[in-house]
Amino acid sequence: MRYCIRLIVLLSLLVFLPLNAQAEGKVLVIHIEGAIGPVTQDLIVRSIARAEAESADLLVLEMNTPGGLDTSMRTIISAILASKVPVATYVAPSGSRAASAGTYILYASHLAAMAPATNLGSATPIQIGGLPGVPNPPKPEAQDAIPKTVEPADAMEKKIINDAAAYIRGLAELRGRNAAWAEAAVREAVNLTASEALAKGVTDIVATDMDDLLRQVNGREVTTTAGKMILTTAGSSIERIEPDWRSELLAVITNPNIALILLLVGIYGLIIEFSNPGFILPGVTGAICLLLAAYAFQMLPVNYVGLALIIIGIGFMITEFFVVSGGVLGVGGLLAFVIGSVILFDDQYLAISLPLFGGIAVIAGGFLLWMLSRFAALRHTPVVSGMEHLIGQVGKPIQAFSGQGHIYLNGEYWSAHSTQPIRAGQAVRVTAVHDMMLEIQPEEKT
Repeated sequence: MRYCIRLIVLLSLLVFLPLNAQAEGKVLVIHIEGAIGPVTQDLIVRSIARAEAESADLLVLEMNTPGGLDTSMRTIISAILASKVPVATYVAPSGSRAASAGTYILYASHLAAMAPATNLGSATPIQIGGLPGVPNPPKPEAQDAIPKTVEPADAMEKKIINDAAAYIRGLAELRGRNAAWAEAAVREAVNLTASEALAKGVTDIVATDMDDLLRQVNGREVTTTAGKMILTTAGSSIERIEPDWRSELLAVITNPNIALILLLVGIYGLIIEFSNPGFILPGVTGAICLLLAAYAFQMLPVNYVGLALIIIGIGFMITEFFVVSGGVLGVGGLLAFVIGSVILFDDQYLAISLPLFGGIAVIAGGFLLWMLSRFAALRHTPVVSGMEHLIGQVGKPIQAFSGQGHIYLNGEYWSAHSTQPIRAGQAVRVTAVHDMMLEIQPEEKT
C-alpha cells in the first residue's frame, strides 16, 4: 500500500514539474521614454547581459521615443542582434511612438509589437546644418498631403540616406519584415499606425497591454544567436528594470549643458590651483569635473573642432589677464568660445542651450570689458612699488658733493649721482634709477 502511494506521488510530481518550471519563467521589461542616447544605450546593453545571465525567457523594450543618436542606436541594435535571449520591442502605452531611431530598433528586434493608437516611421536621418538642435527647414513639398521622396541636398546627405536605407533593409530581411516599407520610412519619412503596421507585415503583434503581449507571443518560434527556440511566456513573472545610480549619473553628466559646465569648471579650477598653489579645493574640484566632462564627451557625439574652439577660446581669455593685447586675445577668445559652443554636438537631439552659452558669453564679455578698463586705469596710476616708485621723490644729501655721493630718502641712505654740485641740506629730486644708483638734480625753489 505504501509503495502504491509513493508511486502515485512520484508520478504526480513528474506530471506537474513542467508546469511548475513554466510558471517560474521570467520576463524582463525596460521602459524607454524620450530620445535614444548614451543613457538608453547603456541601460539596454546591460539589461541584455543581465537577461542572458539570468536565463530570462524574454526581454521587452517598452518604447516611446522620437528618435535619437545614430551611434547609440547602432550600439543597441548590435547588442540585440548578438543577444541569446529574445528581445521584443513593444511601442506602448497608447499614444506612444517609435520614430526615427525607434523604428530601426523595432526592425532589429526578434519580435515587434505595438499598442493601439501608436505609430512608427519617419526614419529619415537628419544631417544638422546651422545651429545644433534646429532642424533644417522643410522643403515646400513636405507640406503636401501625399508623402514624397526626400531629395538629398548634397552628395554627403545622399550617402547618409543611402546608408540608412541599406541598413534598415538588411534588418528587415533578417527578421522577415516588410523591407519595402522600411526603405520608404527612410527615403520618404512615412509613418504607420499599429493596425497598418500589422497589416503590412512591419510588426508581429498588436497588444493592448503587457499581459496581452505575453499571451500572444507564447508558443512563437524565434531565432537568436543561441539558435531556434519556442517562447514560453504564459505564466511568466514580469520584472521591470529600473535605472540604477549609474544610469542616473549618466543622465546628468551626458546632458550637453551639464557637460559644458563641467568642462568650464574643470579648466578654471585647475588654472586657479596652478596660479595659487596650495588652495587644494579648486584643484580637486577641477580635476573631478574635468574627468567627468571627458567621460561625458566620450559618450556624446562631439564635434572636436567645436571642443578645440572652446578650449582655445578659454585659453585666449585667460591669457588676456597676463598679456595685455588691447582686447585682441580676449575678444578672439570670446568669439571662439561662442562658435565652439554652437557646433559642439553633431545631433538634433543634443545641443547646448542658447541661454546657457549666451549667458556665459555675456558674463565673460562683461568681465573682459571690466578687466580692460582696469588695465587702462592702472596705466595712469603712480607706481607704488619697486625701484620705479622712487622716481620723483625728494631727498636730502648727507653732505655736499659733486658727482657721486649719498642722500637720505624715505628713512634710508642711497648712493646718488648728479651732474651738478650738491650743497649740504639742499633738497634734491630723483630723476632716474640705474641699478642701485639714483640720478638726482637740485630741487628748484619757487
